[in-house]
Amino acid sequence: MVSNMEIFEAASKSIIDQDIDKAVEIAKSSLSQGVNPLELIEKGFTDGIRKAGELFDRGQLFLPELMSCADAMKAATDILSDAIPADSRNKSIKCVIATVEGDIHDIGKGLVVSLFTVNGMEVHDLGAEVPSDVIIDKAIEIDADIIGTSALLNTTMKQMKKLEDELRERGLKDRFKTIIGGAPVTERYAKKIGADAYAENAMDGVNKVFQLMKDK
Repeated sequence: MVSNMEIFEAASKSIIDQDIDKAVEIAKSSLSQGVNPLELIEKGFTDGIRKAGELFDRGQLFLPELMSCADAMKAATDILSDAIPADSRNKSIKCVIATVEGDIHDIGKGLVVSLFTVNGMEVHDLGAEVPSDVIIDKAIEIDADIIGTSALLNTTMKQMKKLEDELRERGLKDRFKTIIGGAPVTERYAKKIGADAYAENAMDGVNKVFQLMKDK
């Protein structure tokens, strides 16, 4: 019988190999074998996307390949997320996540969404190129706790400031906690625009959200 560790390793490899069919097969067969879906996401598929990100940073994977890794990750986690028991989720933390207007980059945000979901949050992923007012309206609609935005271009970071300004103008700044991240984004910029937190990476984002909710 295949051990859980072997399943986790195979899941991780399927992401690095950009093998959507294999990732889906592992997700489905693991559920039928009674493998904990949260564990499989965290120790298997998330491990794979982390390693893919490291390969990309080292120039050993190119962007189209990294996007294929993310597609495999999403296909598998969509199946597993549906199988996670409701009582395993921390529904008290509701997050709206988006890449800011003018920015089409979705990879980093996709990893954030996956890790937030793994950690039991209720995540509403609005996708890429999302205007500030759409983000805020969604946060109001679901009564969100957290608004998280990502930018991968220096030229689109200004949309994060626009979001903060609009929250203040609409009298909503105290209602939502905001967290920002992305390659050009810094802790200093977060403080400058009035964001509540800066996330260096997806896992740091998880930790920052829990800290924000503790403070709240």
